[in-house]
Amino acid sequence: MARLVVVSNRVALPRERSGAAGGLAVALRESLRRSGGLWFGWSGELRDEPTTTPQIVTAGKVTYATIDLSPGDHSTYYLGYANSVLWPLFHYRLGLFVFKRDLFEGYRRVNAAFAAALAPMLRPDDVVWVHDYHLILLAAELRKLGVQNRVGFFLHIPFPTTEVLTALPGHEQLVEALCAYDLVGFQTASDLRAFADYIVNEARGDIAADGTFAAFGRRVRAGAFPISIDTDEFARTAERAAVTAETRRLAESLVGRGLIIGVDRLDYSKGLPHRFEAFGQLMERRPEHRSRVTLMQVAPPTRGQVAQYRALRRELEGLAGHVNGKYAEFDWVPIRYLNKSFTRTTLAGFYRIARIGLVTPLRDGMNLVAKEYVAAQDPDDPGVLVLSRFAGAARELPAALIVNPFDTERVAEAMHHGLTMSLDERKARWGQMMEVLRRGTVVKWRESFLRALREDAPTEAAA
Repeated sequence: MARLVVVSNRVALPRERSGAAGGLAVALRESLRRSGGLWFGWSGELRDEPTTTPQIVTAGKVTYATIDLSPGDHSTYYLGYANSVLWPLFHYRLGLFVFKRDLFEGYRRVNAAFAAALAPMLRPDDVVWVHDYHLILLAAELRKLGVQNRVGFFLHIPFPTTEVLTALPGHEQLVEALCAYDLVGFQTASDLRAFADYIVNEARGDIAADGTFAAFGRRVRAGAFPISIDTDEFARTAERAAVTAETRRLAESLVGRGLIIGVDRLDYSKGLPHRFEAFGQLMERRPEHRSRVTLMQVAPPTRGQVAQYRALRRELEGLAGHVNGKYAEFDWVPIRYLNKSFTRTTLAGFYRIARIGLVTPLRDGMNLVAKEYVAAQDPDDPGVLVLSRFAGAARELPAALIVNPFDTERVAEAMHHGLTMSLDERKARWGQMMEVLRRGTVVKWRESFLRALREDAPTEAAA
């Protein structure tokens, strides 16, 4: 059977704490743990001179191959183009992206360096699966080196509409690079529609009924492949974690009060200021919940070198201080705001005892926290998921309390609804969501994508 080669910006090496891994890393670990293969990407290390020969580590059936970047490449490729241009643009924050041509050159240079280091490691029958917005150019760079392997790409963040994407100078270069892949995968049908609209109306290509599209001289496939979790495994983890010392400490500290939990990277796409404001409105509009419920927001710092993230942290500290200053009692603090990470096992225990899981991004690709929260619940006494309509998970989990995170008054009312919801309604909503999660697991996500990638498809567009 052909070897699976996974490529991502960062490789989560076996020695790294699982709590530090994001949703993408967790999903890739779950996929490779079963199938085996090669995982290639950046080590996370910076050196004066970037490495060109990968460092190899093997654990079980997985070989990890990493290269180091120079501080300059990290600045232009990662902090610059990937996270100061593509990230805000793809999350519809046009006011936050700043385009400079040298940033794109750094992005192209690192994609080319990835290709140059990876190409010699590839076997003729390897299937290559590239992940996320950092590496849009990778297949085009591999093709320049003569790589003929089947190469697929999966985007873990939203794909913007044509009107938004065309605000980016050089947008056609990105989409042409996507056409060097054999399969382009998105989280949701709406992302796929946005891509199709660009192909037809901007690139003057065409979309066939079988899901193939023709543009820039190639015909390739595109599809929606909603990512998920290992549902039953996470449920078992949460059940075990419910009796760990950390979970017992948290439960004891609540002194019988209800818990609302949010777990997000510290990022402006997650809607954390709106979330704190909504909780403040819950305290204001529904005084019966004062001193009876606590919001615990876990928000590990991320991209601290970017000014917008430092400003966000200060804003959240101010908002939490305002709510706590106004409503706290000598034995109760309304918001517990934690700038630190926890292991997945610890979080699973926290999810299990939380009455409400608050997942309210302003825009998100999927958001696996929503799915983990549902999977972690006690079937006999499940909590309630309050979920943004702008998370990809909302398409799959309509039994959650779906909210518009910009409408903070309605979010507050959704929290009230969740806190007062009957056990029968909680069980019914949870059962519907668990049925969805058991049908669509991370294994099925991987298998459906790779099955589509391995299907024969013409690579040259008809003249």
